[in-house]
Amino acid sequence: MTHYNVIRRPIVTEKGVTKKEAEQTLCFEVHPDANKIMIKAAVEKIFKVKVADVRTASFEGKLRRRGRFSGYRPDWKKAYVRLKAGQKMPEYAEI
Repeated sequence: MTHYNVIRRPIVTEKGVTKKEAEQTLCFEVHPDANKIMIKAAVEKIFKVKVADVRTASFEGKLRRRGRFSGYRPDWKKAYVRLKAGQKMPEYAEI
């Protein structure tokens, strides 16, 4: 699995932006099979920053209905990546 397969997309929500500004923490949707070591290596390689720690959370897909048809959204995984002190916070548009 390459670094670009590990990190799927940044999550830009109100909570994520607040954590980014206040706690120097980035929020990403990551591959469900990726572990913390792989996520740390991918962020350090792609954004060229030093990572202090990684926290992950796994979510089960919700049941969604459209009329009489129903199905489940896919399961997904979120990672909170805190940068070391003194590191420049990357902007997602700079990649």
